[in-house]
Parts: sequence; C-alpha cells; structure tokens
Amino acid sequence: MAQPYVKKDDDHDDELEYSPFMGIEKGAVLQEARVFNDAQVDPRRCSQVITKLLYLLNQGESFTKVEATEVFFSVTKLFQSKDTGLRRMVYLIIKELSPSSDEVIIVTSSLMKDMNSKIDMYRANAIRVLCRIIDGTLLTQIERYLKQAIVDKNPVVSSAALVSGLHLLKTNPEIVKRWSNEVQEGIQSRSALVQFHALALLHQIRQNDRLAVSKLVGSLTRGSVRSPLAQCLLIRYTSQVIRDMSNHGQSGERPFYEFLESCLRHKAEMVILEAARAITELDGVTSRELTPAITVLQLFLSSPRPVLRFAAVRTLNKVAMTHPMAVTNCNIDMESLISDQNRSIATLAITTLLKTGNESSVERLMKQITNFMSDIADEFKIVVVEAIRSLCVKFPLKYRSLMTFLSNILREEGGFEYKRAIVDSIVTIIRDIPDAKESGLLHLCEFIEDCEFTYLSTQILHFLGIEGPNTSDPSKYIRYIYNRVHLENATVRAAAVSTLAKFGFMVESLKPRITILLKRCIYDSDDEVRSLVRDRATLFLSVLGGDGTVDTDKDSTEFLFGSLEVPLVNMETSLKNYDPSEEAFDINSVPREVKSQPLAEKKAQGKKPTGLGAPPAAPASGFDGYERLLSSIPEFASFGKLFKVNVIVDASEAEEFSELTSKALNSLPYDSPGQAFVAFEKPAGVPAVGKFSNTLTFVVKEVDPSTGEAEDDGVEDEYQLEDLEVVAADYMVKVSVSNFRNAWESMNEEDEHVDEYGLGQRESLGEAIKAVIDLLGMQPCEGTETVPSNARSHTCLLSGVYIGNVKVIVRAQFGMDSSKEIAMKLAVRAEDASVAEAIHDIVANG
Repeated sequence: MAQPYVKKDDDHDDELEYSPFMGIEKGAVLQEARVFNDAQVDPRRCSQVITKLLYLLNQGESFTKVEATEVFFSVTKLFQSKDTGLRRMVYLIIKELSPSSDEVIIVTSSLMKDMNSKIDMYRANAIRVLCRIIDGTLLTQIERYLKQAIVDKNPVVSSAALVSGLHLLKTNPEIVKRWSNEVQEGIQSRSALVQFHALALLHQIRQNDRLAVSKLVGSLTRGSVRSPLAQCLLIRYTSQVIRDMSNHGQSGERPFYEFLESCLRHKAEMVILEAARAITELDGVTSRELTPAITVLQLFLSSPRPVLRFAAVRTLNKVAMTHPMAVTNCNIDMESLISDQNRSIATLAITTLLKTGNESSVERLMKQITNFMSDIADEFKIVVVEAIRSLCVKFPLKYRSLMTFLSNILREEGGFEYKRAIVDSIVTIIRDIPDAKESGLLHLCEFIEDCEFTYLSTQILHFLGIEGPNTSDPSKYIRYIYNRVHLENATVRAAAVSTLAKFGFMVESLKPRITILLKRCIYDSDDEVRSLVRDRATLFLSVLGGDGTVDTDKDSTEFLFGSLEVPLVNMETSLKNYDPSEEAFDINSVPREVKSQPLAEKKAQGKKPTGLGAPPAAPASGFDGYERLLSSIPEFASFGKLFKVNVIVDASEAEEFSELTSKALNSLPYDSPGQAFVAFEKPAGVPAVGKFSNTLTFVVKEVDPSTGEAEDDGVEDEYQLEDLEVVAADYMVKVSVSNFRNAWESMNEEDEHVDEYGLGQRESLGEAIKAVIDLLGMQPCEGTETVPSNARSHTCLLSGVYIGNVKVIVRAQFGMDSSKEIAMKLAVRAEDASVAEAIHDIVANG
C-alpha cells in the first residue's frame, strides 16, 4: 500500500505526494526478480522490478553474497531483450551490484558487444559500466576502444569515456595518463559537455605537475574554451595557479588577472559569478582589482532570479569580512533585500550591512534583525550573531544595545552551536571593551542558571574565574557560582569549585568566605560526585590554607591557578604513554606544538608494502611519531628532545650551517612512503637563518613481478625539490596562555626589554600586526590579532616558547599617523633576559 511521502508544494498544502516504493520489503522484491528468468521477457515488468532493487540499494539495504549473485545472473539474461528502456535499467543495476572479478567475465562479452554497437546509447552506457566493474588487466584489453570513444563524433559517447577516465584515474592512473593526446583533442570539441569533461580529466592527469598545469591554463586562457561549464572550471584552475605562484614568492604583476577580469563580461551568468568569486578570493586582493567584481555583483542584487541574488549577496558577505569599504556602494541595494521572501538572502543581506554600515545605522538595523530572528534557522542565526560581534568591536560605543540584544536571544530557544556563538560573542565583547565587562559577566551568570549544555556552563565558569576577580565588585558573582555546586551535574560542579578557588586566590577580601564555601563542598558532596568535587575542594583548601591564608608554595599555586602552556591533546598523549614508575611524570617532556600527520603517511595508511626495501611502519602521529623515529636512528639519538619539526631534506646550501651527518634512503618501492635525513649544525647561541636548496638524486630500477627482486641496471635521475628556508620564527613555538595578565605579571619585571621601532608605511594596522606575528612566530592571545577597521592604534599580546624551553611574553603597541606610517613599542618579558634581547634583535633585523 502506498504511504504519504512529502508535501508537494506550498500552493497545495492539503495534497500529499505518494512514493510507490515506501514500505516495500527485500524478500518480496527478490521473489519478483524471478520474472527475469521467464521465457518471454516482459520489459515493462522487468523494469519495475529493477527499479525496486535500485531503490533498496540506494536506501542502504544490504544484499547477501548469494542474493546479489542470483540477481546478477538473472539480470544478465535480459541482454537478450531488444527493448531500449530495459537495456538502460540493466546497465544501472549491474553498476550498483558491483559483481566480483569471477562474475564480471559473464557479462563482459555482452558489454563489449554493446560498446561496438551502432546504437550510441548502448555504446555510452556500456563504456560506463565496463569501466566501473573491470580491473586493470581487462582495462588494457579495451584501452584502444576507450581512446577511440574519447574522440568519437557523438558527444554522449565521448563524455561517457571521459567521465570513465576520471573514475579510472583513481585506480589505474598509469593507463589513463596515456590518453593525454585524445583528451587534449576533446578540449577542442564543439560540445559543451565534452569540453567540460575533457578539461576536468586533463587537469586531473597533470595536477601533480605545477608547471604543466600552469602551461595548460596559459594555453586555454587565450580563448579556446567555449563551454560555460568548462570556462568555470578554467577559472578555478587559474585561481589555483595564481595562488601557487604567490605562495612560491613570484613578485610583480599578478598573472592571469586580465583573464579573470575578462570573464566578468561573459554572456553566461555562471561564468560571471565564478569569475567575480575568484577575484574576491585572491590573496592580497587590492581595491582596484575588486572594483569590477563588486560592480557585476551589485547588478545581480536586483536580479529577478533568487539564485543570482543569493549568489551575489553571499559573495559580497564574504568580501565584507576583509574589505568592508569596497562593499559600501552596494548598501542601498542590500537594504531592499532585507524584506526578501527568501530568508537566506535576507539574512546574508542584513549581516553584510552590519559589517559595512556606519555607527548611525546600528539602531535601525538592530530593530530589523529583531523582527525576523524567530523566522530563520539556527545556522542563519549564528551568521547574524557573528556579524553583531564584529559590529560591536567596530563601534564600541554601541555595546549596550548590542549586549542587550545578545542577552535577550541567549534566553530564547536554540541549539548548542547557536548558544555557543552567542556566548563567544559576549566573551569577545567583554575582552575587547572594558566598560562591558561587568554587565557582560552578569548576563553570562544569569544564563548558566538555566543552561542545559554542560560544555557551555563549564566554559563560562572558567571565564568567570579569569575575569571576575578583576572587576570592581567580585563578590556579586559568588552566589551564581556556588549555586552550580549544588544544582548541576558532576562536571559543572567541579568547574564551579575551581572557579571559587580562583576567586579566593586572587581576591584577598574573599578568601575567608571562599574557604568556608569550599569546606561545605567537601561535606555536602555525595558519592556520585565525590571524586570530582570533594577531592578538588580538598586540594584547593590545602593551597589556600584552612584559615584563609594562601600557601606560598610557588609551584603549587602556578600549577593550579596558572595557565596550561602545553596543548591538551599533547598532554593526553604523553600521559597515556607514561609508564608508572619511580620517576615522576615530567610536564616539560610534553611537546608544545601540535603537528598534523604528514601527507605521505596519510596516503600510506591501509597499504603494507612488502618485498625489496619495504620501509618501516609510519609514525603513529606527527610530532610524537617523528620524535620516536629520530630517536631510533643512532646518528640522531644524541641530539636530545625534538623541539620543532619542519621539512626533511636531502641536500642544501646555507652559509651559517654546517652538515653534521646524513642518512640516505637505500630503496623506495613504488607508491610507498620513505624518509631520508640530513642533520645540520648551527653556531651556538645564534638563531641562524638561511635557505636550503634541495635536489633528490635517485636510480630508477625495474622490479621483476615474479620474484620481487630489483634489476641490477638502472637509470640515474634527479628531481628538484622546493627550497627550504630557515627563518627566525622557526626557533619559536606558538604556545597560548589562558590569562595573559597573570602570565605577564608572573615574569620578572627587571628582565623586561622595551624598545620602539618604525615599521614604515602600511595599508593598515592589521597588515603591520600580521607581519610582526609572522616574523616572531608567536601565538596571539585573547583575540588581539584582530584589529577593528579604521583603528589608529592597537595593542597585540603574544606568547610562545623559545628554543631551550624559555617562556616569552610580548606586548606590542601599534600606532598609525595620517600618512600611514606605523610605529611600534615592543615590550618583551622572558625567563631568560638574553632571549628578550634576541626577540628585539629579530625585529630590528627583520
């Protein structure tokens, strides 16, 4: 019996659309599949049964090996039918069943016969199915037919062969790469779809050769591409070439920009939008380069087609994040979109206006936002909240109305991500606008009274412990915090106890009261939360002292109330690897930098190369794995603990470095990872810098597949690797601190080194701050790397660990005059005074 499926459309709410397949059972369909074996085939009935089988497969229904085999053999008998519609269904079911290698041979002859048929529909579908089910051995037998199909006059056949090539490239790349000439001919096809597929395949074939891709783009940008789909692909490939050239230090005029700009005048709307998006996403795009793209996007804002309005406003929304002034000319057009029936367009329009509007328009925009917040989904509400956060940083005098709006929506219904976005926005406002601290903290305290999300409650309590003690009246937050000890789950209770202890440690007048409350926590906790609450309260009491005085043990107080200076993921890994023994766990042994897994190791997962020269197992994780790997090599075992990992090279030239030792890679089987090492020594006490030029030299030898042994003779070859530059930032590890003020004050003031520098003319303060951060390689703290637009002064806080595990804290104050000259006052505190001087030397020489 048919069952209701989904509503048909908004104009017929009372009508329901019915799916004829709802409620069908696999067993019943398999019984129906016996119709395939009838002497007289009924094409219409067979097509219906195949449709049901395809429905079950696409719904995730699994067939046993026996069931799949029976269906497959039954379906192959339908090749006898001459019905075109049934033949197409047969092709589909064979692809979905994915027969095993011993079953494929049953249907191969029929498919190869269809591939050479005079009926183009048969040829195209047979190519798609064959390439889906055959292995590399059979592929070599039909390669000649596939090459002919690529240049076939019929676009359907040609596209089928090209798309099959895209799939085969993943499993048999060496065979597909031999089709380059035919694919190149396909790019010249008059068919839009063939040209699109040919360009996609040719790019995939050459994607690992940056120079070849650049030549391909260069040849095609001169006007040989007519298909709008292919033109969109070409624009994307051109953007990638521009990024690659920029990343490899190519200076001068931006290459291929003229091509992107010319695409803004294309007759196809999809090409215009793709070109505009590509221009706006260029690295370091200038206002002059943005202008033509913004102009065409502005025209699309008034288009009668919703999809064009949405695409234009979404692109402008992204541009407004980095270049708000470039979008201001579109504000009038976007204001008309606030009342757009499509709420996605309306949301993007108003959030863009929030980023580009002026201070006088804030109140008017906030009223409009309030009217439609209840009509949009959480994902769009998050976009609005993030825009309000940016607006508050931009116009700090408007923080009261914006904070009130955020606190109101915080009490409304919503999911976790939405509530977290609101909390993060309030936290950002508190940190960036001192006047908003007390009211913002009270809003957060009121929220945790009814908060259903454990994570948010614990994060708010942690933040209260940092900011609350520094307010004019810290005692007013104690009630909210202590209530969490009795009214929440164990995790939140434990966080509340820690926050209470921080108040007692940092506020002298509250210590006796906090001590009493912590004692109550010990006696009031039940069995369920005893381990988290009672033990934690006891620990803090031992530090604070039973009589309200603080224990003066520096190590204890720093560990409990200071900031954790190692990544939690590294701490967790090190604790799991720690072997309980008489030797205590040393927190200094925890790596201070999180490293992602190398690409070669990711590719190698699941493959276990054997035979000649099979390399050792890849390291389990990036940082720890490399540390164990290097320690296992005798030549490097005496070097000590690994501080920072970069790129491993074979050969180099750098004046300040001298080669110490190296370890070559004896052999490297095809498609397997391997490592070769070289160690260099730098002058003692000097953060030496230099550029390493690298060349990989090797001998290519063929391997006998029957024995697995390499032949004696080989061909010498070499490959130029990318240069590796060692800069001053490589001697610093980015390590954040949760409370910068505490970290700053814990450093010896006498070791502080202060100096002033002129940084020359810059486009903005943000550009100057980014340059200093990149030069020092330090971690920005408390979001201070973000600079409000049009700001004339800003303070950036940085932290890190210098080589030798020396903690460094930096406070950089920037100012810009009317001629855009940037001045910087740099204050550095470090555990070693010489390191503070070294930081200043880096800036002075940078």
